[in-house]
Amino acid sequence: MAPKQSTTQDFIPIQEIRDGVIILKNGGMRAIILASSLNFALKSQDEQSSILMQFQNFVNSLDFSIQIFVQSKKLDIRPYIALLEDRYKEQTTELMKIQVREYIEFIKTFVESTNIMSKSFFVVIPYDPPIIGGKNPLSSMFGGKKSATDKTATADTQFQEYRSQLEQRVAVVEQGLVRCGVRAAELGTEEVVELFYKLFNPGETEKPIQIT
Repeated sequence: MAPKQSTTQDFIPIQEIRDGVIILKNGGMRAIILASSLNFALKSQDEQSSILMQFQNFVNSLDFSIQIFVQSKKLDIRPYIALLEDRYKEQTTELMKIQVREYIEFIKTFVESTNIMSKSFFVVIPYDPPIIGGKNPLSSMFGGKKSATDKTATADTQFQEYRSQLEQRVAVVEQGLVRCGVRAAELGTEEVVELFYKLFNPGETEKPIQIT
């Protein structure tokens, strides 16, 4: 009998992504917030002290753990170059064409000689439903080999109840970040899927997730 071939999914702890909520195979739930950056070095000393104090108070006020994740990747300049090429074609004077062309070449040379990285900041917020009878309720509701007919309205109601607990934590974290001067937005299903796709496919150079 040939040994069973392992697939990538066997090593990913995610069971399902539903309504922006990550449901792990062990029944745990996770939400992800995208946070903006803050140019701390340009702040005055008083502003820096205030931000640090706000962040300290925010972290100390939490009664649950959070994970801060920083995604770094090389900046893809190709969309900007393509935009400049379009602008070059629109120019009607030879002088402007020369200037735009020189600028395009400058950008290309600068990027090739300098390792420019873009960074995205995420906060992962957990909620683990209470263990009932030695099992996590969501693990049995959304895991295993149950058919669609087995996922009853009761299971959906239970999910919404647990999601409401998770969203309360999300609101607390968002408010704490705003007090520190950081913009925050919870990722929806499509954004979460895109994030994990990029994590497991680092060669992709699609545009980064944006806060709207």
